[in-house]
Amino acid sequence: MILAILGAVVAAVLFWIFVPGPVDEILGRVAPIALEPVASRQFGGFLLAITLGAGGIAMSLPLGILLALGRQSDMFLIKTFSVMFIEFIRGVPLITLLFVASLLLNYFLPPGTNFDIILRVMILVTLFSAAYIAEVIRGGLAALPRGQYEAADALGLDYWKAQRLVILPQALKISIPGIVSTFIGMFKDTTLVTFVGLFEPLKSIPDSIRADISWKGTYWEHFIFVGAIFFILNFSMSRYSMYLERKLKRDHR
Repeated sequence: MILAILGAVVAAVLFWIFVPGPVDEILGRVAPIALEPVASRQFGGFLLAITLGAGGIAMSLPLGILLALGRQSDMFLIKTFSVMFIEFIRGVPLITLLFVASLLLNYFLPPGTNFDIILRVMILVTLFSAAYIAEVIRGGLAALPRGQYEAADALGLDYWKAQRLVILPQALKISIPGIVSTFIGMFKDTTLVTFVGLFEPLKSIPDSIRADISWKGTYWEHFIFVGAIFFILNFSMSRYSMYLERKLKRDHR
């Protein structure tokens, strides 16, 4: 079920990227229902945070796996690219990448290209998270005993079969706590999109409440509400990771 949801998110994002035409026209052709299109600047709140978080999680995990494998590759170009990408992304603050997505990315695109701000932010958040996940998974790969690699070679498996059937299942199992911690941190960092003009929960909810005269003088209740929602979602991810650890029996007892 989880894999199906993540696959649907990835498919939707890829469709959004590669199918030409404005978003509202595309959605009108695919699902002609009576819904009004919402501009990116009016799309916000927890729906924006969950969209960025779910999309980032779905796309950063496979990208992080490829970067981790690339960093351990014997091929010079692949290893060099993976190391440079990971170290550059990990050495630059996320807020800097968000400003690049908001202000500078359009300068490198062909004239007249309409690259949606939410999609640009999602791409940069995904790349940022993938760099950290790659290091977490690299730690899991390094934790495996050398005998596992030798056993895969003894079975006559090629590189990709050995990774898919022997190495990665064990490395990912070891890396579950670090991967989930990265996901939680990424989901909390979605609040930084307020600096590029998007209305994340900490901006949209308090501003809409303070605009009502009935809530004049009330400042802290809505921040407690937003914090409680973030706690519930992040705590749920943490509990689910612990369930996976118990189910997969990481300690081999």
